[in-house]
Amino acid sequence: MEQVDNHSPKPEQTSPKEFFSKSLANRTRASDIDLDGSNVAYWCYEPVTTTPATRTILVIHGFRGDHHGLLRVVDHLPEMRVIMPDLPGFGSSEPFAGDPHTVERFGKFITGFMAALELGPDTVLLGHSFGSIIASHFAAANPGAIRPLILVNPIAAPALEGPKGIMTKLAIFYYQASATLPRRLGLALLRSRLIVRIMSAAMAKTRDKELRAFVHGQHDAYFSAFADRASLLESFRASVSSHVGEVAGQLDLPVLLVAGEKDEIALLRDQHKLMELLPDGALEVIPGVGHLIHYETPAPAAAAIRRFLEEHPA
Repeated sequence: MEQVDNHSPKPEQTSPKEFFSKSLANRTRASDIDLDGSNVAYWCYEPVTTTPATRTILVIHGFRGDHHGLLRVVDHLPEMRVIMPDLPGFGSSEPFAGDPHTVERFGKFITGFMAALELGPDTVLLGHSFGSIIASHFAAANPGAIRPLILVNPIAAPALEGPKGIMTKLAIFYYQASATLPRRLGLALLRSRLIVRIMSAAMAKTRDKELRAFVHGQHDAYFSAFADRASLLESFRASVSSHVGEVAGQLDLPVLLVAGEKDEIALLRDQHKLMELLPDGALEVIPGVGHLIHYETPAPAAAAIRRFLEEHPA
C-alpha cells in the first residue's frame, strides 16, 4: 500500500489560544488501539465535573477531517465525556488493512471500537457531515447499540442530485485524477494549499476576520492528513454514494439534526425533508452558518446538544 507522511501538527501549533478554553488541555488524553490489523488513534476528553447529566459521546468526524475539527464543540460541553477517534485512513490512524473504505466498513469499525473501549448502549453517537452518514447507517444496522443519535451538518440527500450535483461531479473528477496521476503529482494536487484555501473560503460564512483566519488555519493544518491516495479515494466515493435519508425510516431512536441555515453542501431544505422521514426526530437550525458549524458556531451547537440530551437522559 502506498505510504504517505502524515502531517498532523498539534493544535497549539496552529490554533490561536483564544479559540479554546484553558481547561480543554487538562481534559485531554491521547491513546491508540489496534483493531483488525490497523492502529487507530483516539482522544478522550473527560468531564471537568461529573454531574447527573454527564454522558459519554462518541464522535465521528467528516471527510478529510480528524478529531481536531470537533474540538470547539467538545470545549463547550465541559460536563460531557467525549471520545473522538481519527477514522481509519485519516489523521493519525492507519487505513483498514485489506478492506475497502466503505460506509459499511466504517460501521464495523464503530462496532469494534465500542467493544474495545467497553462503550455500552447508553453511549451517545454524534456524526458530522460524512460522519453523519456513517453514524446513521451504523445506528440503523445496529438497533439498541447507541442512544440517542446526533447528526451535525447531516448529509440528508444524494450528493449528485440538485444544484450541488455539478460540484460533486467536479470533485469526483478531482479525486479520481489525483489517484491516477504519478504519486508525487497526485499528492501535490490533493495537498494544494490553493485548492484547500478555495474550499475553505467557500464554506466559511463568518465575517469575523480572526475566526475566518482560524478556520483557514485549521484546514491548512489538518485537511491533508490522510494515509494514502487509495484509501482517500475509497472514502470519498463512500461519502458521495450514500446519505442519511436512505436509512432515516429505520432509525428507531431519538435523532437530533443540527443544521446550518446557509449550508450549501447539506441544504436546509433537505434537512426539513429528512426530518419528516425520522420516526423520532428534532431539528435545530443555526442561523448565519453553513457547513462549518463545528468551527464557527460551537456554542449554539453545544447548547442544542445539551438540551437534546436533557430531553433524552440515559
